[in-house]
Amino acid sequence: MSKIRKGDQVVVITGKNKGQKGEVIRVSGDKVVVSNVNIVKRHTKPNPQANQPGGIVEREAPIHISNVQILNPKTGKGERVGVKTLDNGSRIRVFRSSNAAVDA
Repeated sequence: MSKIRKGDQVVVITGKNKGQKGEVIRVSGDKVVVSNVNIVKRHTKPNPQANQPGGIVEREAPIHISNVQILNPKTGKGERVGVKTLDNGSRIRVFRSSNAAVDA
């Protein structure tokens, strides 16, 4: 079970974007893409088939998953997440500090 999933609200804990918050757009392996965080400029060739113009495009670059934490809405801070197995066999993500379930 992945501790960070698409749609989670996260906070960046280290690097040039430290302290920025956003929603996870995509998770691939050990990298995550967070909306409006780690914006980079890329030179893009035009693609007429996709009706995409060329030029300099700003987009989000991936961040390593270890550099983000899930945002706890009650405290407003990033917190560590663990996995807890319930009596019926299902597994849920919980915050390590309060043992409360992650609402996602």
